[in-house]
Amino acid sequence: MLNLKLKNTHKINNNQYISHNEFDIKTANINRIAIIGGSGSGKTTLADILSKELNIPAIHLDAINYNPNWVEIDKNKRDKIILSKANEDKWIIDGNYNKTLKERLQKADLIIWLDYSTLAHIKGICKRISKNYGKEKADIPGCKERINLKFIKYVISYNKKKRPEIMDLLKDISNEKLIVFNKQKDLNNWLNPFTK
Repeated sequence: MLNLKLKNTHKINNNQYISHNEFDIKTANINRIAIIGGSGSGKTTLADILSKELNIPAIHLDAINYNPNWVEIDKNKRDKIILSKANEDKWIIDGNYNKTLKERLQKADLIIWLDYSTLAHIKGICKRISKNYGKEKADIPGCKERINLKFIKYVISYNKKKRPEIMDLLKDISNEKLIVFNKQKDLNNWLNPFTK
């Protein structure tokens, strides 16, 4: 368990969690980081930045879920692979995949929740699509950046449908290992030492 000062904390489900202003990831003894949040929140980018800085391998769950050309693998097979990865000693796992999320959250030394507004998710998706549409995704080999109606509906409904599930899972997690960012600006400020 992390031994951190909780001077400036916030609440979720009546539990306090760590303020990003009080947490120095470089000095903490962390080997497993779970990054969760909606599409377009920057989970993959954050995982890659932290992986490089902390020398901990990044595991992108979308890369496990998809074969080339966006062909999904069998869900049971996917979940077994994810749980196997979660049993490794060091990882930064980005993605939700709620069926295995509880186990990953329990195993994580640190959970970073990018808890942004629906508008922020949409902006993130628009930025990603405008920059990379039709290009192969570095984190999902053989899959080109795309957008479709099903995905748009998922993004728009995420905070209403998926966010409550995440909040429910987090209520049983130690508040000393959860950092929540509500704005991209706050995350960017926190990441400044890594990106200089």
